[in-house]
This record gives sequence, structure tokens and C-alpha cells, in this order.
Amino acid sequence: MSTAAVTMSPEISENKPSLWTRFRKAHGITYVVLSLVGIIWVFPFFWMVLGSLKTQREIMAVPPTLLPKNPTLGNFTQWFTQLHFGNYFINSLVVAVVTMLGNLVFCSMVGYALAKIDFAGKNVLFLLVMVTLMVPSVATFIPLFVIISNLHMLNSYFALILPFLTQPIGVFLMRQFMQSIPDALLEAGRIDGAGELRIFFQIVLPQCKPPLATLAVLTFLSSWNNFLWPLVAAQSNKMYTLPVALSLYSTGQNATNYSVLLAGAVLVVTPILLLFVFLQKYFIQGVTMSGIK
Repeated sequence: MSTAAVTMSPEISENKPSLWTRFRKAHGITYVVLSLVGIIWVFPFFWMVLGSLKTQREIMAVPPTLLPKNPTLGNFTQWFTQLHFGNYFINSLVVAVVTMLGNLVFCSMVGYALAKIDFAGKNVLFLLVMVTLMVPSVATFIPLFVIISNLHMLNSYFALILPFLTQPIGVFLMRQFMQSIPDALLEAGRIDGAGELRIFFQIVLPQCKPPLATLAVLTFLSSWNNFLWPLVAAQSNKMYTLPVALSLYSTGQNATNYSVLLAGAVLVVTPILLLFVFLQKYFIQGVTMSGIK
């Protein structure tokens, strides 16, 4: 037995794949490339966080340094004490949350009607929704401002929220997902005497967690980062949102405190990252199941 084992061992070693072959078959090259792309993508955020812990002199030093020599939280303290961060944060939070909730309710209702209710002109209405997706927001900026101005809503939460309370991408997202819900479930509800609103809230919505999470992330992100419209519609400091306040703080290369500016950027990005972390599972499911590429 020992002689046979000795004679077979060279054949086994000859048939054993090389390290490079095993690495290639295990998609090692793909993982290495994706890791490098991930590092390149994450590095600006990493540098932003480290820069927020530095002093202005350290940021402007030549040659630049990556790690702060004397980390400090004074830049964040300045936002909370001198730059009225709390007021800007509340404005951004109110606008983003109300806009998100409005889109979740109204886009779901419109998507349900387009997917499951037969009425005259349904296809034409859906076509109009798709057409609005192709219209750049800048094209409607001036007419929207004129309408809000004539309604005397400038410099208020209404001006910041109403124009974005229902968005075409949300209608499309919800309609695409609701088409996959079996009609038999809805018919069973109607046979039991349930009305359309009860069917919508008790049967349809509980099955729409993935697209609802996706829509929540998309609308919250869009509203939280919106800059141009709040800059025009909010005409006083008390109604400014965080992106507007952050841009106004950067008044020029010689007058800008970059360490404080980076601290403000960290404060702006953090709520979005937290929301995505909590909803990433449903977000990925919603994107894959609703047909968005």
C-alpha cells in the first residue's frame, strides 16, 4: 500500500491546479478590481472625515498629511454654537421627511391606480408620467417659481415641499412593482366586501416593502441634497437648508475655513448614510424587483 501511494503522489501533484488557476477560477481578479475601485470611491469620504478633525493650518500645510496630528472636534462645535446648525438641520429634516412621506403615500396610490384599476385614459396617463421623466427639472424651474410666488408661498415650508410631494420616478417604481401582485388577492378582498382604500392599505401596501424602502431612500436623498430650489425659494436664513447653508459658508478661497466646511459636509452626509444602512436590504430588493436598471 505504501508503494502505491508513493507511485500515485506525483500524478496527483501534476493534476493539482496551480495557485494562479485557482485564483482565476475563484474570480480573484474580479474581487481585486472591485476592491481597488471601492478604495478609490471611499477615499474622498475618508479624507473628508479626517479633514474635519484637522485645523485650518494643518489642512493648508504643504506637503499635505493624511492623518491629523492633533485631532479636534472644535470644527463640529463651531457648527452647533456659531453657525446655527440646529436651525438648518431642522429645516432639512422637516422638508426631507415630509417629502418622503408624501411620495410614499401619493406615488403608491397613483401606482396602484395605474397598475390595478381599469379606467378610461389609463395608458395615456401613464405615458404622460413617462414623458415627465424625460423633462429636465431646470426646464420647469422658472414656471414653478412663478406659481409658488403667485400663491405667496415663498420662504415657507410649503414652497420647499409642495413641488416635490409626488415625483414621476416614484409613480413608475410603484406601478412596476404592483403589477406583479396577483389579482386574485384583490378579488378576494372585493368579494369580502372591502373597498379600494381598504384593499390598498391592508392588502397591497404590506407587500410593497422593497419598493417603498427604495422610494424612501431616493426621495429622502433627493430632498436632502436639493440645493438650487431651496436657494431660490428660501429667502431668509431661518428657512435655509443644510446644502444652502454649507454653500453660503464657502464665500471664497481666502475667507473659507476648510476644516469647518469639511465638518459641515460630514454632518450633511451622515443622515443619508444611516438611512441607507438601515434600508439597504429592502433598497436592493426594490431595485431588482421593480425593473429599474
